[in-house]
Amino acid sequence: MFAQENQFVDASGPLYNFISQQIRERSRITFAEFMDLALYCPQLGYYARPREKIGAQGDFFTSPHLSFDFGELIAEQLAEMWQVLGQPEPFTVVELGAGQGLLAADVLRYLDRHHADCFNCLTYLIVEKAAAHIVEQRYRLRRWTEAGVRIEWTSIEEIPDYSIAGCIFSNELIDAFPVHLVTIQENVLKEVYVCLEENRFAETIGDLSTEKLVDYFKFVGVDISHYADGYRTEVNLAALDWMSTIASKLDRGFVLTIDYGYPATRYYNPMRSGGTLQCYYQHSHHNDPYIYVGEQDITAHVDFTALQLQGEQSGLQTVGFTQQGLFLMSLGLGDRLTQITQTETTSTQDLQNRLQRRDALHQLMNPMGLGGFGVLIQSKNLSQDIQLKGMTQRI
Repeated sequence: MFAQENQFVDASGPLYNFISQQIRERSRITFAEFMDLALYCPQLGYYARPREKIGAQGDFFTSPHLSFDFGELIAEQLAEMWQVLGQPEPFTVVELGAGQGLLAADVLRYLDRHHADCFNCLTYLIVEKAAAHIVEQRYRLRRWTEAGVRIEWTSIEEIPDYSIAGCIFSNELIDAFPVHLVTIQENVLKEVYVCLEENRFAETIGDLSTEKLVDYFKFVGVDISHYADGYRTEVNLAALDWMSTIASKLDRGFVLTIDYGYPATRYYNPMRSGGTLQCYYQHSHHNDPYIYVGEQDITAHVDFTALQLQGEQSGLQTVGFTQQGLFLMSLGLGDRLTQITQTETTSTQDLQNRLQRRDALHQLMNPMGLGGFGVLIQSKNLSQDIQLKGMTQRI
């Protein structure tokens, strides 16, 4: 589909050379392998390099960048989870992919001020692959670490199995997992590979690299074999392994996953014939992953049905699935909007700040934007009739 002949591919750069060498050794690599190298290749990939990626100077925004309210409402849900679990000590919160540490800072500050009992039982673990992000997280969270709050950086492998009583959560993490690209040719499922044509990245179609791709569609209950020729989509096998691993670390508690995506029937609707792959570069988005290699984010939507089913196979129960806007409203976002409106302003600057915050809250709940993100909560070793505030309005 893409054969690059433009100025955006640095054919002399170290990442290009490294990926090209991998291709030459085997003649082609899967798109999942290409995406993994483009994003996570040590010292060279997009997430491995020390550059601004998130926020005004980066390539995209996340909910914590809009307002501290997002993290505070997450903290409300965590505090309720602590109560449901019987107020364990330690209450371990594991944040996977903490980015710049904004969400962690908002959660910690709010729990400290409004749920002191929960905060005093807290152990906060951060699992982060990007070295540059870890540096920023340590700096942003230093006030708590210097005060003796239990904040630790670790890898998922270092967390013992069945050791967590608490919550493992992520926000916009799984969308950046490497995905396989597949397509339909004459009613047969084929795979998209990355090759080289005239020293440029290009695509070629071949037999599947693994039968797990066929099994995946059976698993989520979607038959795409009769879809029109040229139908193209993504399969996130890494997400299944991730869910199994996460479930194995939990003894009692919750898994909270927030990301953009759909249930399988919507994700693999035949009308969505081009898939969901998107790239983000300097706050613009497009669907060509072979330009700005190492300089742009590459993402695909999340199949929440796969996460739910894999969780159930791994010992988790589904508490509920909803949209981010409904989730945040159930936790008090509407009350915060009302407070902004009813509180008297004291200055022009105060008025401007309130208007900006109100706009941010509206963005967090906008069903056409961030508010349409999926929120999945799963539990382990708890009763099946758990009621959580965030899941009051399910879809």
